[in-house]
Amino acid sequence: MVRHMLNGPTMGTRYAAVFFAPDGMATEALAAALFEAVDRVDRQMSSWKPDSDLNRLNAAPIGEWIAIPRELMTVLAEALKIGRATKGAFDIGVGALVEAWGFGPGERRPDRSRIDTASVSPRAVTSASLQLDAAAFRARKSAPLSLDLSGIAKGFGVDEMARVMNSFGIQTWLVGIDGEMRAQGLKPDGASWAVAHERPDRYSRDAMGVIELTDRAVATSGNYRHWVEVAGRVLSHTMDPATQSPLDNGIASVSVLAGTCMAADAWATAFMVLGAEAASSLAAKFGLETIFVFCDGTVRSTV
Repeated sequence: MVRHMLNGPTMGTRYAAVFFAPDGMATEALAAALFEAVDRVDRQMSSWKPDSDLNRLNAAPIGEWIAIPRELMTVLAEALKIGRATKGAFDIGVGALVEAWGFGPGERRPDRSRIDTASVSPRAVTSASLQLDAAAFRARKSAPLSLDLSGIAKGFGVDEMARVMNSFGIQTWLVGIDGEMRAQGLKPDGASWAVAHERPDRYSRDAMGVIELTDRAVATSGNYRHWVEVAGRVLSHTMDPATQSPLDNGIASVSVLAGTCMAADAWATAFMVLGAEAASSLAAKFGLETIFVFCDGTVRSTV
């Protein structure tokens, strides 16, 4: 068995697959399948592509059933489930807030008039306002709702890469999109896959430790990679649904280990919002391991 690597662009960043397979293995078909898998997720769930299935649902009239693909249905169902489990801390219905604060596909700065409008307008409860018909692969909104899947879609893309690897009969692999990773099996020398735990620094990409992965996924949410500065104040891209504004609670990053990368991705965002204390009981209940890094440099880990 020899080490192979495939990678390419997706979702404004890059995907990569590292795996062990026989020497001389033809990888063209695998490379094409991996690209198609991540590209399909991007085409369906991007907030930045005007013709994505997500934006088609966002633009649909209230009360009208809209046909959606299987993958988008899977992600929406998981997002609503985790949203209910966290009492709304994970909320995909923050699309208008994301846009107003300058983190969407529009202008990269806060729009005060839109922020003020969002702050005084009651916002629909996502779990009650988005209805899914899983059997017929369709969805509808019962109230104005702007969905944003940036806290879960990338993780699902990693899971789709994992599905492709398994469909090709590859048993030992590490796949990822940016910092969201999933691993299966042990390396030929019996070692686990080693993934860097990134230091939450806005101006550099350095590792502060290593996470060992075997048949597990990891995703990180933080305040340091996507941000804007307004009047000397740094604003994070993560929205706090309770305050309807960028999160500011002293947490620099949260990494979550889970069985799927989709779940790890969503829970990492939820735990950023909830904080370490509130997250601890949920993490234990759902079998999740966590690493909290605070803005003062302290770390709290169950890994």
